[in-house]
Amino acid sequence: MPGIFLATGYAALLLYFMRRMPFFARVPGLSMRGMAVIFLLKIAAGTALWAIYTWVYTERVHADVFKYFDDSAVMFSALPERPGDYLRMLFGMGSDSDHFTETYYKVMNNWFREYENDLYNDSHTVIRFNALVRLFSFGHFHVHTVVAAFLALTGMVGIYRAFVAFVPGRERSLAIVVFLVPSTLLWASGALKESLLFFGLGLLVWQMFRLIHGTFRPSGLIVLFAGAMLLFVLKFYVLLSLIPALIAYAWARGRKGAWWRFALVYALIAVLAMNLHHFVEGADILGIMAHKQKDFIGLATGTGSGSFVMPPRLEPTIMSFARQAPYALYITLVGPLFHITPGAMGLLAALENAAILLFVVLCLVYRRPPALWDQPLLLFLVSYCVVLALVIGWTTPVLGAIVRYRTPILPFLLIAVLHLLDHPRLLARFPQLKPLISA
Repeated sequence: MPGIFLATGYAALLLYFMRRMPFFARVPGLSMRGMAVIFLLKIAAGTALWAIYTWVYTERVHADVFKYFDDSAVMFSALPERPGDYLRMLFGMGSDSDHFTETYYKVMNNWFREYENDLYNDSHTVIRFNALVRLFSFGHFHVHTVVAAFLALTGMVGIYRAFVAFVPGRERSLAIVVFLVPSTLLWASGALKESLLFFGLGLLVWQMFRLIHGTFRPSGLIVLFAGAMLLFVLKFYVLLSLIPALIAYAWARGRKGAWWRFALVYALIAVLAMNLHHFVEGADILGIMAHKQKDFIGLATGTGSGSFVMPPRLEPTIMSFARQAPYALYITLVGPLFHITPGAMGLLAALENAAILLFVVLCLVYRRPPALWDQPLLLFLVSYCVVLALVIGWTTPVLGAIVRYRTPILPFLLIAVLHLLDHPRLLARFPQLKPLISA
């Protein structure tokens, strides 16, 4: 009960500050009341995750929402008697000695992991995040949920701000696809990697779009760097999927020949990636991803995952990856619909996927003339989504994990099709949809 009161107090305090911060209070097409409702919905979704992993999936040691929180208690325990140890572990400076390994890291359950590498995610970051929040949460889990929901909301507001100018008259639809897609709302609201991921991703995209469009301020350099660094230490492959899209978009914006500019950027980066191991030891991209798939298969079969779908085996060759590209896109983008996993979570993921496909079809059927499309924008959105979907589909054989891992794809994919939508035509056919589309 004290934790609930404390979390409620922090939520009220954050709402108070949001009302006084232009970043939240002056969002085009979105009122402060709407922003507050979204924040409260995210807290409710994060609390729902807590309830699911408390009463439905009760093995706490395997629940991401708890295991990093529990490990952070070990790190935080150093503060009273060895504050220097706490600070070194928190910032990752001089904390790789045997003393830290024996005293702290081996006591944790998730600092060292058998099936993981730094290319994909870093549980250390989430443990450190929870250890930092413990300074004012006093060990109450619900406070961590409130903080994580606020950080994710901040990143999503950045995404909304970056793209709102490209969908005039469809601000409500934009708010729905950015903030309220069910899987994104659920997984990016709790004390999980996805919340921190959206925080970094949104800030990075927002500031990069300001830079490309000439509205960048020098103070944004700190935000830009922070977003990039958070992606780098948390989910490196999301950053790698985003960089070529941003480079190509910056080059193509306001110029003719967007298609060939994007193609050239991706061709050059692909050649560099395939030869990176000649210059950087251990940077065999294809080998790393093939090994990641093998490890994930071993983990899924070893733990008896209920949503495991055996994928075609990857070999560390270009031809093997090319042959499996269609399967990778299929399993990432529509796999939850055609491989419904047991239980309510699997059914809800399938229903969400069906709704997304229906939305995509509507936007394509009632699309604007191609002359009104912003080609550089569409190529940016689609290329980022395709590359990230390929990486996820190539390496991840568990549908439950795919539903989580693809959350950074969904807002960008849905923004792309929303940009195509001719909403007057759609509303003429379905006037009942007006409250969901227009601001």
